[in-house]
Amino acid sequence: MCLLSKLFLDHKTLYFDVDPFLFYVLCEVDEYGAHIVGYFSKEKVSPDGYNLACILTLPPYQQRGFGKFLMSFSYLLSKAEGKVGSPEKPLSDLGKVSYRSYWSYVLLREIYDAGDEPLTIKALSEKTCITPEDIVSTLTSLDIVRYWKGQHVVCVSRAAVSRFLSNNKSARHFAKAECLRWTPPKLPSKSKGKGRKG
Repeated sequence: MCLLSKLFLDHKTLYFDVDPFLFYVLCEVDEYGAHIVGYFSKEKVSPDGYNLACILTLPPYQQRGFGKFLMSFSYLLSKAEGKVGSPEKPLSDLGKVSYRSYWSYVLLREIYDAGDEPLTIKALSEKTCITPEDIVSTLTSLDIVRYWKGQHVVCVSRAAVSRFLSNNKSARHFAKAECLRWTPPKLPSKSKGKGRKG
């Protein structure tokens, strides 16, 4: 999988030892069998809290929502583990755009569903498993967060959030929590790898 992704990701780093990583491969199934659409890898134990090391959707399957599906799946795994997570940094230019789109939808959905209930960055992080840093960065890019009296405050009307959500169909590509049949594996407390990208 690493060699395959190297063909399409110019920043991809290769290592011969992939034992510290888990690989989640997405396939499309038809009458001829299963065909690889894309994958993501993640460290079995990430000291930096990364929930994804490398992500790839093969060119014939791009612009069809599979990337969003893989991102949402990585966060479902984080929720099952009871951890907040973030993709390994630095992100590529395309990665930044893709994640910013995903985070924007997820966060605004939570803000909308909360109604008049006040939401802190910490509460948003606990609900979504997105790190506070990624939340602040995303909401700042949307120009709906202000720093007031020593804390970040979300300032946006419910109508504006509703318009954004109605014009964004990202959720139809998300993995569904009720379909997840997975429990976190029992892993050693320390990784044998040293910051290697899978």
